[in-house]
Amino acid sequence: MTEKIEIAGPEIYVDADACPVKDEVMRVATRHRLRVYMVSNSYMRLADNPLINRVVVPEGPDVADDWIADHIKTGDIATTSDIPLASRCIKKGAQVLGPTGKPFSEDSIGMAVAMRDLMSHLRDTGEIKGGGPAFSKQDRSRFLSALENAVQTAKRG
Repeated sequence: MTEKIEIAGPEIYVDADACPVKDEVMRVATRHRLRVYMVSNSYMRLADNPLINRVVVPEGPDVADDWIADHIKTGDIATTSDIPLASRCIKKGAQVLGPTGKPFSEDSIGMAVAMRDLMSHLRDTGEIKGGGPAFSKQDRSRFLSALENAVQTAKRG
């Protein structure tokens, strides 16, 4: 018999394909009894948890992003490093965290879009190579703290 778990509070949407903090999301969601949607375009091996919903979308540009943006609501929380998706979620009234714990907001999203475009241009022209710094333990810790804060803020309404 499947355990019945009462869901309380916001839902968490994870742009899961390249997300390095899936385990941290599941830990916080379990502690607070929050439903999580792990959205990807391929099946992901995840721990069995009745709070976790695997959403596998078809291959294609922005299909996972579109699914998240279509389903997220005011008061929910999204985790993504995709800046256009972060912007769409903010417009729907959701809180958005990058995997390093950096929150996106109405005030910061414009600068984030501009920086993304600039870095893309510099990579395209060969002025810089590669991406940003490697994901660190401090990033993981900062994300856990930021997600906990986001959940507490969402629960306060």
